[in-house]
Amino acid sequence: MTPVAEQTGAWLESFTRQHPAAPWIRQLREEAFARFTQMGFPTTHDEEWRFTNVAPIARSRFQFRDIVGQVSGLPANVQAGAIAGDARQWLAKQAFDQNAFVALNTAFLNGGLFLRIPRGTVVEGPIEVVYSVDGQVGNLPHVGPRMLVVAGADTQFTLIERYTGQGRYLTNAVTEIVAGEGAVIDHYKVQHESGEAFHIGSLFANLGRSVNFSATSIAMGGALVRNDVNVTLSEGTEATLNGLYVVNGSQHVDNHTTIDHAKPHGTSHELYKGILDGKAGAVFNGRIMVRKDAQKTDSKQTNKNLVLSDEAVINTKPELQIFADDVRCTHGATIGQLDAESMFYLQSRGIGKDDARNLLTYAFAQDIVDRIKVQSLRDSLERILFEKLHERPQ
Repeated sequence: MTPVAEQTGAWLESFTRQHPAAPWIRQLREEAFARFTQMGFPTTHDEEWRFTNVAPIARSRFQFRDIVGQVSGLPANVQAGAIAGDARQWLAKQAFDQNAFVALNTAFLNGGLFLRIPRGTVVEGPIEVVYSVDGQVGNLPHVGPRMLVVAGADTQFTLIERYTGQGRYLTNAVTEIVAGEGAVIDHYKVQHESGEAFHIGSLFANLGRSVNFSATSIAMGGALVRNDVNVTLSEGTEATLNGLYVVNGSQHVDNHTTIDHAKPHGTSHELYKGILDGKAGAVFNGRIMVRKDAQKTDSKQTNKNLVLSDEAVINTKPELQIFADDVRCTHGATIGQLDAESMFYLQSRGIGKDDARNLLTYAFAQDIVDRIKVQSLRDSLERILFEKLHERPQ
């Protein structure tokens, strides 16, 4: 038996014991599982996974468990329900054949969540979806949250995804967003899962003409975390990607982003910040692609990292792939430690060393937190961040 067959064969039993589904979903599942078994789990020999070893996931014998997101903040005119026939024209159009975890999620598609925002709808408060897993009960669970969001032209709304849990488990989540012309969308993902959990998450956003889209990723929990964000821009589209990852102990977090400028006059801004302590590891790989016809593109990407210990490791790789000639694109990455002069100044004012360290670390993260437009979310993140910064690295 080949290594790929050995790893993927363990998932076959769970796959065959799924609930019945409509013929088109059953066919989609089968195509996705066939692709998953063909690819197998990625290894560190794969360029996109060089610094992230998913062997602990591949070796574990997970049992699939259904999960239903708890939805709040839905106005009456927003349609919400399970993924069914009316979602077929949009679902799984993001080429699951390129990512084993997206293929695996699709192979276990069961219900999911379909949000449809009618044309011209303005949603005042945030729509929030919470996924929580109890890995302390029963067999080692694997959950596959799936969400499809279709936003009509000129819609305006905020969407928050939260991931929490207890014990050891695997969350393998996929969110697809399709935005019509002129839509304004703020998306937030907050991952604060158990310190024993694995989290693999993929966001795909296909943005129509003149859309204004922002996505903020906050990663603080989990033992092994991978976040993929893929955004495709049309003509005149503006996209902003912000991210904050805070890891300590032996945590590992990997952020891969792709901004695809497919049409002219697109604008994108990206700022990801990382804080690493203990023996933690992190990866940032940000790719900006400007296609041949995407003239007048304006794109800026920045990754900044604060390393608080000698044993923490960050691998950062900003990328530009430019096939047009009339563009303005910049990228950059920094890795540094706390400023010694600032530490001395705070300590000279009677602030203890640990408190001074936490104050300066918090100030580094504050730039991302301040960009969050939802006050309640900002307040809760400030509390989580405060607790995280006061944890003693293991």
